[in-house]
Amino acid sequence: MPANPPDSLPFNPVPRLDVSHLTRAFGGRPVVEDVSLAVAPGQVTCLLGPSGCGKSTTLRMIAGVERADAGTVQIDGRLVEGPGVHLPPEQRSVGLMFQDFALFPHLTVAENVGFGLRVDRAEKARRVGELLEKVDLSGFGPKHPHQLSGGEQQRVALARALAPKPRVMLMDEPFSGLDNRLRDGIRDRTLELLKEEGAGVLLVTHEPDEAMRMADEIALMRAGRIVQRGAPYNVYNAPVDKAAAAFFSDVNVIRGVSRGALTETPFGAFLTPGHADGGEVEIVIRPQHLRIDFDRGGRGPNPTPEEGVPARGTVLRSRYLGRESLVDFAMDFEGAKLTASVPGVFLPKPGTVLWLMIRRDRCFVFGV
Repeated sequence: MPANPPDSLPFNPVPRLDVSHLTRAFGGRPVVEDVSLAVAPGQVTCLLGPSGCGKSTTLRMIAGVERADAGTVQIDGRLVEGPGVHLPPEQRSVGLMFQDFALFPHLTVAENVGFGLRVDRAEKARRVGELLEKVDLSGFGPKHPHQLSGGEQQRVALARALAPKPRVMLMDEPFSGLDNRLRDGIRDRTLELLKEEGAGVLLVTHEPDEAMRMADEIALMRAGRIVQRGAPYNVYNAPVDKAAAAFFSDVNVIRGVSRGALTETPFGAFLTPGHADGGEVEIVIRPQHLRIDFDRGGRGPNPTPEEGVPARGTVLRSRYLGRESLVDFAMDFEGAKLTASVPGVFLPKPGTVLWLMIRRDRCFVFGV
């Protein structure tokens, strides 16, 4: 039997970008520790994390702007960073995009796009024209950067980065300077172009929404280390710890003690297998997975296997956010504060007594 069916594409085991055990310290303080990741052709990986966690330093080491203390970087199987090897950026076949666009103000749009091309004049003009058409800027070649809007400058920066046909595209917060109304459309168009070009893309961002929107894989980074990697669905729905869950959205936390693989709470018992008997646990749930029901003369809805036992709370405040409303509660038990989000307009007045129930299949349980 042939290795590949006749209509299938050949499997390419070599990633565009292969980073292994990358490490960097400044003044004896570790900034990046043992970072490993791989990016396939046409794949977008988002390096996601808070400011100061080492994302940009990792990107600079991959680009060749910063030297690694340890570890290796390979592009299409070629070692560009490692023991005794440190190729400069121009020899790594990487494209770079930053949040300030870094366009040359004295050059025209066409000259900016063609700046890094080492081809004859005719081929340069052809490639520049092709890319300006792809980013919807045909006819903008003679203009200068100061004559463009922020969104247009971003598209010129993208065209310039793509012009030499890099094997790997490195992007450091490239959309953060754009108006919110422009951002989504430009991100989507950028994603289309990057996948068309077949580059492996590593995008650094601190915005979970951006990572969820753009990434095939998310590498969640904290204090210099990657703490979780996976598809956006998996990273969001199976967080490795409470901090990972909270990075993607607000969370509610209910504390309890695991006894016999069960933890009793005001919402009923939760299964907590794998936690030490007598050990403290935190049950984490996002606001959208709380269900609100009305008070019926001091009684709430009947318990269900899916949502457990209802618990009573008093509305502290309600906020309308457009697509949803957020309602903050002071719960009867232990003075706990919980927040629920509901679609549309639901704005109960402060002091209103309501009942909350929790989706069992949407809870995360972590040891303290």
